[in-house]
Amino acid sequence: MVTTSVGGDQQKIRLNELAAVVRRGHLPYVLSGALAVASAAGAGLSLWLPSMLTGVPAANGNLRGTALIMILVGIPVLAAAMLLSRRGSTRGLVLWLGALGYVAYQAVMFCFATPLNNLFLLYVAQLSLAGWSIVVLLRSIDLERFGDRLSPSMPVRRFACIAFVIVILNAAAWLMRIIPAVLSEEPQSLLIGSGLLTNPVFVQDLAIWLPLFAVAAVAGYRRQPWGLLGIGAMLTMTVLECIGIATDQWFGSAADPGSPISSATMTPVFAAMALTLALPLAYFLREIDGRWLAMLTTRNLSHS
Repeated sequence: MVTTSVGGDQQKIRLNELAAVVRRGHLPYVLSGALAVASAAGAGLSLWLPSMLTGVPAANGNLRGTALIMILVGIPVLAAAMLLSRRGSTRGLVLWLGALGYVAYQAVMFCFATPLNNLFLLYVAQLSLAGWSIVVLLRSIDLERFGDRLSPSMPVRRFACIAFVIVILNAAAWLMRIIPAVLSEEPQSLLIGSGLLTNPVFVQDLAIWLPLFAVAAVAGYRRQPWGLLGIGAMLTMTVLECIGIATDQWFGSAADPGSPISSATMTPVFAAMALTLALPLAYFLREIDGRWLAMLTTRNLSHS
C-alpha cells in the first residue's frame, strides 16, 4: 500500500487501484496491431490502386474516401488508443474499443459493398481481426476498475439520452427509406445505382450497431459500467463514421456526379455531425480517469 496526502487528508491507496483497466496480457495488443497492419494494407491499396476496384464509379469513390479516412484518422486513433491503454489510461480504452468498432464497420463494407476483387482476402483478414480484437479486448477489461475510474458526478443520464437520440434518428432515417421500398412492387429500387444485391449499411446498423447502442444506453442510464463503456465507444465510433461518410460522399460524387448513391451536399452535413458529436465525446472522456490521475500524480510525488 502507498500512503499519500490528498486535500490535506491522509489516505491509503492500494496499488491495485492504480492498475490498468485492461488486464495484463499481450493478445489484445497483438490482434489490434495486426488489424492496424491489415487495415492499412487494404485501405492503402484500395486508395492508391483504384484500377483494382470493380464496383460502379460512385461506389469505388466511396470506398476510396473511406480508405483515406481509415489511413489518416481511424488507424492512428486505434494506435494512439492502444498506447494510452498500455500506459493505464481508461480514456484510451474507450477510444480503442470505439476505433475497433469503426474498423469492423468498414471491414463489413469492404467485404460486402465491394464486388469481389484482388484485395478480397485483405478485406476478410481485416474483418476477422476486427471481430476477434473486439472479443479479446472485451474479455480483458476489468469492468469494476472501469467503474472506479468514472467521475461520481458524470451526468450518465444525459449521455444515455444522447445515445437514444442517435439510435432513434438513425433508425428512422433508414426505415423511412426501407419500408416504402419493401412494401412496393419493386423493392430493388432502393439499390438503384449502387450495383449491390443488398445494402450492408442497413443490415449492420439495424441488426447490430443500433440495438447494441440502445442496450448500452439503457445500461448507462442505470449507471452500469459496461453500458457507459459502450456509450463512450459508440460515440467514438459514430464520430469516426461521420468523418468517413463526409469524405466518402465527396469522393463518390466526384467519381460520378449523377449517381443517386453519393452527393457532395452531404459532406458538410456529416462534417457538422462529426463536430457536434465530438463535443459530448470530449465531455465523456473528461469525466474519466480524474481520480486515477490525481492518485498517480500524488504517488509519483511521494516517491520523488
